[in-house]
Amino acid sequence: MSTITCIEDLRLLAKRRVPKMFYDYVDSGAWTESTYRDNQQAFERIKFRQRVMVDMANRQLGTTLMGQQASMPLALAPTGLTGMQHADGEILAARAAEKAGVPYTLSTMSICSLEDVADAVSSPFWFQLYVMRDRDFINNLIDRAKAVGCSALVLTADLQILGQRHADVKNGLSVPPKLSVGALLDLLTKWRWCLAMAKTKHRTFGNIVGHVKDTTDLTSLSKWTASQFDPSLSWDDVKWIKERWGGPLIIKGILEPEDAELAVNAGADAIVVSNHGGRQLDGAAASIDAFPAIAQQVGDRAELYIDGGIRSGQDVLRSIALGAKGAFIGRPFLYGLGAMGEEGVSQCIELIRNELDITLAFCGLRNIADVDSSILRPGSYPTA
Repeated sequence: MSTITCIEDLRLLAKRRVPKMFYDYVDSGAWTESTYRDNQQAFERIKFRQRVMVDMANRQLGTTLMGQQASMPLALAPTGLTGMQHADGEILAARAAEKAGVPYTLSTMSICSLEDVADAVSSPFWFQLYVMRDRDFINNLIDRAKAVGCSALVLTADLQILGQRHADVKNGLSVPPKLSVGALLDLLTKWRWCLAMAKTKHRTFGNIVGHVKDTTDLTSLSKWTASQFDPSLSWDDVKWIKERWGGPLIIKGILEPEDAELAVNAGADAIVVSNHGGRQLDGAAASIDAFPAIAQQVGDRAELYIDGGIRSGQDVLRSIALGAKGAFIGRPFLYGLGAMGEEGVSQCIELIRNELDITLAFCGLRNIADVDSSILRPGSYPTA
């Protein structure tokens, strides 16, 4: 294995080691994938101002995210099926995040359950909530998140219905994988993945199994899940969710200032500007392009985060320069997880930390708290 120098190295290694249907699940977007591509390209358009002959010693990246100390302004985003990138994936990612001193967010659609992850770490983590038709299940899920000590609830607002991802349709994505001839042949080339999966008991949706009536096997579980995403979800639902939760509430999936205003009015303590990684509305704005208008609208009333297209510590710094409190990464840590398990997630985080630290120095600053748009070249970055 060659030396890992960047997130792209982890991606290429993950592509070789993760079964195709699960790798494609991560590394694809909706329809033509134009928003998926633009998320990353929009960051690349933003240029820095390099400063020289300034004191760059003793740099500080530490900050607070939702009132908690973090070693840098980074969080691991909620990602479904994380435990299909590598056996026990959610546990391994949470451990890596804890060691690095950054928040980890567990998805409702995780393979390892809330309780599994809580047993594996000592620090509180965040929990991401999909609101489903079965409100009793959702109330119970919120209660379970409180019981294990989750410190923030991330309500995803942009998945009332599913955008089509062509790769998932073509691959016949399922959990566990359907063993078609093609899938079986592919699995035979992914011996590391198969060996690890053979040793774990976590192979289905851990937050759902055992907590929903009449879901006794994979078929009934899949049918229940497919029928549960609620297209009627509205801002009126946020009130009861917030009351039930009783702690810090983050609303993820905001792209327009009007929705940011509604989110704050509904009780959001923080907002994640996100287009779901280009996996929902193809043709939507890149997250970083949408960010300035939202910051202008509600930036003084809620913590603002960004998700989508971040592939480096430089992208994190660009986000902070435009007013973000922190940045979420999804695909980068999943590449690391698929490539090398917990070690790969740790490498991903440290790659981003190193790039963030060095770029901060090149821009003439020593403390992440001092970063603003003055480190960016005028005309290269989006404005409100």
